[in-house]
Parts: sequence; structure tokens; C-alpha cells
Amino acid sequence: MQLVSVITVNYNHNHITEELLASISTKNKHSELEIIVVDNGSVQNPIPFWTLKYPNVKFIRSNVNLGFAGGNNLGIQEASGDYLFLVNNDTEFTETLVGQLLSTMVNNPQIGILSPKIRYFHEPELLQYAGFTEMNYFTARNDCIGQFEKDLGQYDNCTGKTGFAHGAAMMIRKEAMEKAGLMPENFFLYYEEMDWCERFKRSGYEIWVDMKALIFHKESITVGKGSILKEFFMNRNRILFIRRNAPTFKRLVFYLYFMLIVTPRNILTYIRDKNISYINILFKAIWWNITNNTA
Repeated sequence: MQLVSVITVNYNHNHITEELLASISTKNKHSELEIIVVDNGSVQNPIPFWTLKYPNVKFIRSNVNLGFAGGNNLGIQEASGDYLFLVNNDTEFTETLVGQLLSTMVNNPQIGILSPKIRYFHEPELLQYAGFTEMNYFTARNDCIGQFEKDLGQYDNCTGKTGFAHGAAMMIRKEAMEKAGLMPENFFLYYEEMDWCERFKRSGYEIWVDMKALIFHKESITVGKGSILKEFFMNRNRILFIRRNAPTFKRLVFYLYFMLIVTPRNILTYIRDKNISYINILFKAIWWNITNNTA
């Protein structure tokens, strides 16, 4: 049986991570499992306590917050499995989740990254993810298939290629990752998994969704549904993603679109919603892309 390395990152939400570990312990049916938890610079280091409580889990501590990609990369570099299952710490496993994903990966060697169907934990009949459409590089927009729909089985036959994996749950073929590289750390938060998917595609692999595998997601535990942090990185990294991945003509059209349409629209929305401080955050996100050559 194939070893699967489950990797999750904790940042100041110890109880949420413990709920994930409990769900793996009680629900997972795949016996060959390595569990790796990266504490990503939490204010209080939980690892001494966790080491005693969870003797079969491998813990890694970073003294600083390395972001979503940096934290996962720490775990990836310590993983022993040929298949890596990166999951948000605010997810809950189902019994056949790992085994189903692994079976699909083994039987389809062209897959580089595979995500399961995702439902919202607090509204368990509601879909969050049944795949992504491809990116429109003129606008940096794409659609999350099935989101907010009641799961009536309407996508159960849609296992196969998709535009992008979902960062909350991604099974990675290590062999493919060795060609595509580690997750890009210059995003810090948001869009890094989409950029990673593009690198896997350029390395000759496909991105799939497996609708027979199911995980539940407690959305936005770490950052919050709306925050200055989220607003900055969503805008900054939307531009950065296009800089790194779009062809020249589409990239230039996007720049015009963002400055002439997105920026004025966002400013009006901030004023309407009384989030005036977000205006400065938006311009900081734009300025970061002008002054940083990390693309």
C-alpha cells in the first residue's frame, strides 16, 4: 500500500488543528499515513504539548510566519510519501477520502495535482468546490464550479481535468512536484496554488478533481471573511499571478482593465461599505507589483 504524507499548517488556531487531527484519527481508513503538522510562527508554540499528545505525528516549528506556501514547503521537504496530501487545518476528513484520491492518482499517472469535492462544514449539503474553470487572463477571473449549490449529485460524473486545484485540499504526485518545483513562496497568501497548478501544467501534468472523494471545509478560519490582510494579498497576488503566467498581450490588457475598471470600482465599493482604509491597501498592493521584480 502506498504511503501518503498528510501535511497541514497551523497558525494561532491550535484547537482547529486538533479537530483536524481528531478527524484523521477517527475517520481515515487508509492505513499507510504519515501526518506532518507545521506550526507557522504561532504566538505560543504548541509543539511541546502536541508532541506528548500525538506521538505518531511529525511536528515542525517555524519561528516566523512563512505564509501558506512557505509553511507547506517546510512540511513537503520532510515528507516521505510518494504522494503528498496538503490540507488546510480547518478541514474534516471523510472515511474514503485518502484512499479514493490515491486510487485515482495511481490509475492516472498524468495527474500532477488532484483535489476532492469540497463541501462547507457548517452547511454540509452545500458545495464549495467541484472544480475550477480555466483562467481568463484578460481579467484574471475564473469560476469555482458548484459553489453555493446544494450537492444533489449533479457533478458526480465530473471527475477529470479541471482548471485549478483547490488550496484547501490537494494531493500531489511527488515525482511531478520534483519537476514543477515547490510551491511559490512570493505570494505568501492566496493565488499560490493557482500559480503552482500552472507550473505543473507546464511540466506536462494535468490538474484533476475527484468527485468521488469528499472533504469538509470550515472556510476562512485563519484570515477571516473580510480583513485588511485578505484585501491586500488578494489584490497584490491577482496582479502577481498575471505577471507570472499571462502572455504579453493578455498581460497588458489586464493592466489596463485593472487600473481603469477594477481600481475605480473597488474604491467606490470601499466608500459604500465604509472601508475607507482599504483604499490605501489597494494602492499598496498595486505599488508592490510596480516596485518588486519577484515575478
